[in-house]
Amino acid sequence: MQIASKCFHQPNRLPIRSAIASSYNAILKQQPQTTTTFQYKYNLHRNFTTTEDDEVSKRRRRRRLSVAIVGTGPSGMYTAKYLRSSILPKKQKQQQQQPPPSTKQNDSEVEEKLSKQQQEDEYDLNIDMIEKLPTPYGLVRSGVAPDHPEVKSVEHDFDSVFTSSCTKMQFMGNVQVGRDVSLNELRDLYDVVVLAYGCESDNKLGIDGEERLKGILSAREFVAWYNGHPSFVHIGEELSKLLSSSNQPKQVVVIGQGNVALDCARILAKGKQGLIDTDIASHALDVIGDGIEKTIVLGRRGHVQGAFTIKELRELTKLKKEGHNVAFNVRQDELDMGATPSTMKELNLPGARPKVRIDKLLRDVAAATDTTSGADTTTKEVDLRFLLQPMTFLPDELDPSRVGSLVCQRTELKGEPRNQVAVATGEEETFPVSLVLVSIGYKGVPLPELEKEDLFDYKKGIVRNNHGKVTSSILNTNTNSLDTKGGLYVSGWLKRGPSGIIGTNISDAKDTVASILFDLKNGNIFDDDDANKEDAVQVDVSSKSGRDGLNLLLKERGVKIVDWDFYRKIDAEEKTPGRLRSERQPREKITSVQEMLQLL
Repeated sequence: MQIASKCFHQPNRLPIRSAIASSYNAILKQQPQTTTTFQYKYNLHRNFTTTEDDEVSKRRRRRRLSVAIVGTGPSGMYTAKYLRSSILPKKQKQQQQQPPPSTKQNDSEVEEKLSKQQQEDEYDLNIDMIEKLPTPYGLVRSGVAPDHPEVKSVEHDFDSVFTSSCTKMQFMGNVQVGRDVSLNELRDLYDVVVLAYGCESDNKLGIDGEERLKGILSAREFVAWYNGHPSFVHIGEELSKLLSSSNQPKQVVVIGQGNVALDCARILAKGKQGLIDTDIASHALDVIGDGIEKTIVLGRRGHVQGAFTIKELRELTKLKKEGHNVAFNVRQDELDMGATPSTMKELNLPGARPKVRIDKLLRDVAAATDTTSGADTTTKEVDLRFLLQPMTFLPDELDPSRVGSLVCQRTELKGEPRNQVAVATGEEETFPVSLVLVSIGYKGVPLPELEKEDLFDYKKGIVRNNHGKVTSSILNTNTNSLDTKGGLYVSGWLKRGPSGIIGTNISDAKDTVASILFDLKNGNIFDDDDANKEDAVQVDVSSKSGRDGLNLLLKERGVKIVDWDFYRKIDAEEKTPGRLRSERQPREKITSVQEMLQLL
């Protein structure tokens, strides 16, 4: 996994706000015209403002705005960051940063129309970050490969979102929505609820033996296990049996060719000595040992259609040079079979440069593989195979409850450039396996209130939404379902599907924030009846109890809430020198929720 880490702290906020403004204006174009004509412009120096043909009201209202964000991974954290920066009162912003530079000349028209400095609503913003684990940051903690510390460093930027003095922001860990509190209850308590809990399931191959045989796991489960996620510690016992049950050489097949698949192969190959200074869980090192003898990463299509990036690919090519005793192999004939006329056209299309680089790198590796064949003294291998369609899993001869082999069929590519499909040819190849990891995509799971198909797209695994606002054509306030007002939004993978790198969540979060701002301006979140009093100067128009109400509810139900200060105790305990394997290990994660709560 990758991240554009430099995107988080930007002294010049103009690009950030302009991006939100673009999403805001896109939302506006979809709305029906009303009797009063509003023109929405974005004030690059302040917030979103509205201008009206009639005289603008001079009365200022201060609103208490309570926001609950479910999930503290990158999508949730970026949503909190940009929501805060977009709607905090101007005075609080000035305490945090210098005034932004003057706008370019093409913004002069906007500046002229905003020169009246009309009064607008300010918000007493409260953001509660709700997380089912006692620890925050989602896949940054439990999904990023342990040998990618530069990616995990974004945690320090996320820390600053919690510790900033300009926001009443609270971490509420060990609280699971759907178990400890329902979505409907959250909506009764908060003005705005944003779902950002990501993908909690996986796509399936749908072939015989997948659900029946032991030893077939999703890559999501395997990654969470070696990263010390408390919910997946239990699979270590099964993995230990599969990878340590005999003296026979072990062979693992990873199905899928994205970056997660390559991460799994690299971790399996490196073994204990290559990972001892990382934050990989110690229980994983005990099982992986010196590394797996052979790992095969295979996919249905060709190398140009693979979802991996050149960074992860290069890491496999460097394993031998870095002293991990691993040979990386690619077959020249499979590269040639994938080089169809349509593929060659793909390599000449606009934006194809990354694929051209991958093609060259793999051909260099294939040439080296042919040269060293039979003379290599390495003890471990990673093979990258193409044009192979998994067909069925067969049981182990000695233990029919376990997987023993995978039968694949050779495929060929057919179709137009960037739309080629893999067609089975009937030629079969069988791979003996000790373990199979399926890495063909994560999938979102709906909360009970979102289970109806008009609210959740089961094929894509996402909540149906329009620019992050949860939508449905049959919303009904009389059936314990969702109401037609604003207040419910979605961000991240649950919004768009499992795609992109960590930095992709930045633009996604801005889009969702723009929808929230639009609903705030159009009265789709607050009931403004009490705010229309002639003599009102400051009116708290929110009737939601927010944080106080949720704290009271969870206390009544006996839920132990892990706040930010308590999480810092967990964080400090994980970094205690006595827990670490080496001086360079960043932390030894606590893998039991109960053990974490005992620190309370």
